[in-house]
Amino acid sequence: MEDGDAGESPAPKLGRGQNAHIMIALQDIRLAAGRLRGQVLDTPCVESRTLSQITGSQIFLKFENLQFTASFKERGACNKLVQLAEGGTRGVIAMSAGNHAQGVAYHAQRLGLRAVIVMPRFTPGVKVERTRSFAAEVVLHGDTLEEARSHALALAEREQLVFVHPYDDEAIAIGQGTVGLEMLQAQPDLDTLIVSVGGGGLIAGVATAAKALKPGIEVIGVQTLRFPSMYNAIKHQDLPLGSSSIAEGIAVSRPGRIPQEMIARHVDDIVLVDEGDIEQAIVMLLEIEKTLVEGAGAAPLAALLKNPERWRGRKVGLILSGGNIDPMLLAAIIHRGMVRAGRLARLRVSARDVPGSLARITAIVSEAGANIDEVHHQRAFTLLAAQNVEVELVVQTRGRPHIQLVLDALHAGGFAAEEQ
Repeated sequence: MEDGDAGESPAPKLGRGQNAHIMIALQDIRLAAGRLRGQVLDTPCVESRTLSQITGSQIFLKFENLQFTASFKERGACNKLVQLAEGGTRGVIAMSAGNHAQGVAYHAQRLGLRAVIVMPRFTPGVKVERTRSFAAEVVLHGDTLEEARSHALALAEREQLVFVHPYDDEAIAIGQGTVGLEMLQAQPDLDTLIVSVGGGGLIAGVATAAKALKPGIEVIGVQTLRFPSMYNAIKHQDLPLGSSSIAEGIAVSRPGRIPQEMIARHVDDIVLVDEGDIEQAIVMLLEIEKTLVEGAGAAPLAALLKNPERWRGRKVGLILSGGNIDPMLLAAIIHRGMVRAGRLARLRVSARDVPGSLARITAIVSEAGANIDEVHHQRAFTLLAAQNVEVELVVQTRGRPHIQLVLDALHAGGFAAEEQ
């Protein structure tokens, strides 16, 4: 069915009686791939042997975080802008606080188009400056994305600019669909694709391409528990929306109408992951694959790790959709990951407040092979007897068994000690 229309795929498991009128064919995505050739990377899609061993599935990673602006968003932006430029458009405007802004700005600069990007006032300075580096005119307006969007639409009308939506646009979804095309060209025997979902443009395009090329393939979407907007829309649920997420790239309150219709036709299921699942996935990709992935990009691996039995023995493609993450947030995630893995532990040790006690404690910890990060003496804020002292240690270890070894050594040395 390689030359067939995506609309000829079998009825999906999601979608309840929707009368789809958006008809995007595989040929549309192939034409987009032609437009993108030489303008965006055909990123690697390779097996992770270590993740395969851990999960019991054969895992293939699509490294979209290697795009020039570190996100798949370039694909949809480039596909849309090339067609606008060919049609005589002179300027575009977009609303975004992240990856879409950079994708539009970069390709507008390459194509000689004026680009205006409206960003909320809270947008981190590093993202603002990165967008400006592509010669885009950045307008900071509003305290929310919706306020920024309204202002962008008003500017578009006033200055005769074409508004480029981040996901609710057929040309955008078609451009994102080239990811799926490349994955199945590189690994034709994939039988499952797991894709993060925010507004829905990426999974809509990928699922359309994948189902047209291989009707039996399973396409799974992933959202965060804090922003299950597409999950609610497709499954007719009413789960509450949160205010923030580590996966800010998919923290979308209102899904796109066009992607929703395509998802209802072509996507088999949408699953939810929590913040801890995503943090774990970010750390694993950094440690195992030596690749930096933002929260949204790590969501597919988080879904797989959360329920490995569901896909055990299958050949699964995961899209690492982006790699733009704040360094301070990454540092916090790494430390929290070390705590979860038992490689960073906080110990509380009770001792007589006499000379040499602290030296004995640190010597025991050292001999047990742990490295001390922090030491805090607590005399006032404790329920211990006045002649005793509480010592709080933060130590680097090799894992949970090693923590117990350190505690046993402290107990053998005559100290009361416990992990906090």
